[in-house]
Amino acid sequence: MNMPMTQEPLLSLKNVEASYGKKIKALKGVSLEIRRGEIVALIGCNGAGKTTMLKTISGLLPCEQGVITFNDKKISGLPAHQIAQMGISHVPEGRRIFARLTVAENLQMGRFTRRDAGGIERDLRQIFELFPILKERQEQLGGTLSGGEQQMLAIARALMMSPQLLLLDEPSMGLAPVITDKIFEVIGEINRQGRTIFLVEQNASRALEISRRAYVIDQGVITAQNDAKRLLNDPKVQETYLGVA
Repeated sequence: MNMPMTQEPLLSLKNVEASYGKKIKALKGVSLEIRRGEIVALIGCNGAGKTTMLKTISGLLPCEQGVITFNDKKISGLPAHQIAQMGISHVPEGRRIFARLTVAENLQMGRFTRRDAGGIERDLRQIFELFPILKERQEQLGGTLSGGEQQMLAIARALMMSPQLLLLDEPSMGLAPVITDKIFEVIGEINRQGRTIFLVEQNASRALEISRRAYVIDQGVITAQNDAKRLLNDPKVQETYLGVA
């Protein structure tokens, strides 16, 4: 069960467009919103614009047109580090941990903008409760962890920023089923602890099962939106994204 949400949007995109270079338009007038307390999924085929969406929200890719607001403040056009400081943490596809730093040092990198020592210690305790293996391996180099452990570390590092909104890009990619189960269990627990989550996930059925609402994107355009459970039972969605004939 997801944590209680409010009707007020935490994040809002209105007619957002973004491109790679001058020729590849990746987002074409996208509008969506995420309310406080939700897990919202974004599903679509490879190349549909899912990763582009997260990069544009977090400032890694310019928003060329339209407006992105977070906590009623415009963030489109701001640099990525400033958006992060405002309360948005982005766990990118492929984990992107610091392979030559220890687990403890990776977690320290996640808290670099914070000065609240008590809050840092509290968040670290919660992270070690979520991921006991990281506590055991604090002195181990990130690059020597398994793929699942690296994904846990990437999520933990993002949580050390104490975000209001967590952007997750393909958290189960390349992981064994048992590890995927653990990652989705943790995502649910993070939400119950008070984090709003925007989830991009190729495993569409798992994403829809855990989410409250969902959007479908195709070639840079939002083609459907609904309660996640309704999309999970939608015949067109089942055929296109869930492999149900």
